[in-house]
Amino acid sequence: MLKRKAYDRLLEWKKNRNGKTALLIEGARRVGKSTLVEEFGRNEYASCLIVDFFQAPAEVRQYFEDYRTDFDTLFLYLSTYYGVDLHERDTLIVFDEVQMFPTARGLLKYLVADGRYDYIETGSLLSIKQNVDGIVVPSEEESFELNPLDFEEFLWGMGEEKLVTLIRRQFDSLKPLPDGLHRRAMGLLREYILVGGMPGPVSIYVAQRRFEPVDTAKRQILSLYRNDVARFARGYEFKVVSVLDGIPGQLSKHEKKFTLSSISKNARMRSYEEAFFWLADARIANICFACSDPGVGLSLNMTQSSLKCYLADTGLLVSLAFADNAHTDESVYRAVLRGEIGLNEGMLTENVVAQMIHANGHRLFFYSQSGKREGEERMEVDFLIVRPYADAAMKPRVCPVEVKSPRQYGTKSLDRFKEKFGKRVGTQYVLHPKQLKVDGDRAYLPLYMGFCL
Repeated sequence: MLKRKAYDRLLEWKKNRNGKTALLIEGARRVGKSTLVEEFGRNEYASCLIVDFFQAPAEVRQYFEDYRTDFDTLFLYLSTYYGVDLHERDTLIVFDEVQMFPTARGLLKYLVADGRYDYIETGSLLSIKQNVDGIVVPSEEESFELNPLDFEEFLWGMGEEKLVTLIRRQFDSLKPLPDGLHRRAMGLLREYILVGGMPGPVSIYVAQRRFEPVDTAKRQILSLYRNDVARFARGYEFKVVSVLDGIPGQLSKHEKKFTLSSISKNARMRSYEEAFFWLADARIANICFACSDPGVGLSLNMTQSSLKCYLADTGLLVSLAFADNAHTDESVYRAVLRGEIGLNEGMLTENVVAQMIHANGHRLFFYSQSGKREGEERMEVDFLIVRPYADAAMKPRVCPVEVKSPRQYGTKSLDRFKEKFGKRVGTQYVLHPKQLKVDGDRAYLPLYMGFCL
């Protein structure tokens, strides 16, 4: 199994909660939830019983209905059906794809109180109305989100643990890597952009170092997502698909705010809000909202009517951009890797930085000023994050982040942002293909250091 940071999170939950809560792992389909939990159960418990509600027969579901107040019989039947011995305080019971059977999720309050075993749920689309109808979400449930492999995890899979350690050390000291290692890290980042972080495609690439089978695997995932749209987004599936298919085109523009008029001249945000929510809840897309008055509490000034929509996995974005053809040849991927085919660099680099920032637990925000009002200058800052600022005794400050893919670029928006918001602003970050350098309170970081922010 590929090494995942989330495994340590599971160990921490097991040690600190000791059965007092159930753990819910949310994430997109095929992001590796089931594999992670199965590995954890096998390694850390005497036994692990997995109930996959995508495949569980009616008989198993009926056990939860008939014996909801008789846990002795429920556990006996589950143990017998799955052929797994249950050990008090040393068995993990997994409700896989729990959104397919909300009754089991509603029962967890009482299963946790019973105290015999530990419980982990996995699922996606858990906020969709049809998946919470008729149940009270248990307060004994804590959750976290499993994302695609970030760049650091990808490097682990590629056997580059020492390079990861060096990148983090150089980021902490704000010193550049030697030129040869910088080029190597940039090359690996380009591979990561094309492969993405979905565990299946990554495993194929680690084993074969070929893009064509990776592309096939990514297209299968995109097909699965489309099937989920048809199944779960009933009544507004056309809007969801329109937004999904429109992401590459929207991100190819200079100004990457999602413009609904490109879908339909009569489209309005209020009628498409549900589509964006669905894609975000399915963890297929990362939504980045405008912040009208940046401060430490970015959410307080969030403007939901103005947003950017990134695909949650950049490798899937590449395959979506190539969707006009039934498959993409190895030679095409190699040409993109070498920079010989003009696949929009800005689209890919901004999407991968959004993926990195989201994986680090930041909500995504940007700042935009049209410059159309009198005395107002135009500015567009790609991302806003909050980080401790050394010049303010490590108190949190707003840190603007600009993503630059070309070799030559300007930073007027950062200059104007600092001038306008003054002491609210901390370190300004420019993520670019070049080496690291520091100029006052502005840090120019190579793109591969985005996972450190």
